[in-house]
Amino acid sequence: MNKQRKTIPTFANEAQERAFWEANDSTDYLDWSKANKVTLPNLKPTTKTISLRLPQHLLDSIKAAANSRDVPYQSLIKIWLQEKLRAH
Repeated sequence: MNKQRKTIPTFANEAQERAFWEANDSTDYLDWSKANKVTLPNLKPTTKTISLRLPQHLLDSIKAAANSRDVPYQSLIKIWLQEKLRAH
């Protein structure tokens, strides 16, 4: 069964478009079953800087572990956090 799709209106600006999509269901306007998957290889995930207080001995242990793996210690912390979240 083919659903009759509504026509997407023309927007004056991004704020108007955002308000429209917040109030309307996109499936009334688009057939998502015909959408193509795309890969955007040059996009980097958004990162947020945080401040984290650690006991000096813990930070020293993390730095030693990172050094033995030849990776930056902050990268190792991110890897460990991601692994823990996946396991949880």
